[in-house]
Amino acid sequence: MKLGVVVNVMDSDEAGATTYRLIADAINLGHEVWVLSTGNLTYNPDDTIGAYARSVPPGRYTSDRFLDVFKSAKAINRWITLDELDVLLLRSNPSVQRAWAQSAGIHFSRLAMRRGVIVLNDPNGLSKAMNKLYLQTFPEQVRPHTLVTRSLSRVEEFLRDCGTIILKPLQGSGGTGVFMVRADEERNLEEIFEAVSRDGYVVAQEYLPQAAEGDTRLFLMNGMPLRHKGKYAAFRRVRTGDDIRSNIHAGGRLRRAELNDTMLQLAEMVRPRLVEDGMFLVGLDIVGDKLMEINVFSPGGLGSAQKFEKVNFTRAVLDSLERKVDYMRYYRRNFSNVELATL
Repeated sequence: MKLGVVVNVMDSDEAGATTYRLIADAINLGHEVWVLSTGNLTYNPDDTIGAYARSVPPGRYTSDRFLDVFKSAKAINRWITLDELDVLLLRSNPSVQRAWAQSAGIHFSRLAMRRGVIVLNDPNGLSKAMNKLYLQTFPEQVRPHTLVTRSLSRVEEFLRDCGTIILKPLQGSGGTGVFMVRADEERNLEEIFEAVSRDGYVVAQEYLPQAAEGDTRLFLMNGMPLRHKGKYAAFRRVRTGDDIRSNIHAGGRLRRAELNDTMLQLAEMVRPRLVEDGMFLVGLDIVGDKLMEINVFSPGGLGSAQKFEKVNFTRAVLDSLERKVDYMRYYRRNFSNVELATL
């Protein structure tokens, strides 16, 4: 399998990140992997999509060793054509990129799909999920009571109705710019609102008391909870001190996930829409009986799930990709292009 992986930047230091675990395991299985960033994509005059990409020599790699070689003189750099690829994985996060790059990966990868490349997650689905409003397109019972606005008066009214709310920017990720406001602290609301709304719309959500116990990230693959060797790919994040965020880089601590029927029912309720939108690998962030976020761009933490469950979940992801490539090759051998378009 020839695999391309789109990342935010080429010289990341995140050795433990899910993206680099996937890449290292793919190389260990004998696959050819090329890494590129959104800024390295090019539309060619011959109607192909090219990219300046980087790879490493065949070998055995951990994610740490892969990144060491990837950033060294041993790395292989060349122009590739995306038509050469079997699969293109979109693992860049638009919310932390410059404005011009936010949708570049989506638009270029749409063109690659027209050339027969398997692109995951589906760029047409990702275009619908460019901000947190995507969550509001799922069944009402799976999500907290939410207001999205640029009106301070509407937020004030919402606060009085809910008693305690969470404010965060519509664009963004990783717990950046997240505040909790109580009704008896309304005097601070205007200042917080101005800070959060500086770059766009504000999301106001009802505060869920269960958030004090942290949240659970559950991975879905092909619309179903990701399981490998009987174990679910999931973990808990528990906040520390007075910080309301449980994100790891915000000081949250990792714990083994304790999944229950409610969490699995939430996954089942969002499955049809995720499948319809072509979301191959997704991370659900669950608090109590509600979804706080649906991570579809570059959900991370498979290594954390692996740490607690003692199974290699990245191998399950690669197994699924291999099957998709095998199916595509079979259909290409046995059907014409016209017939493929109708499948």
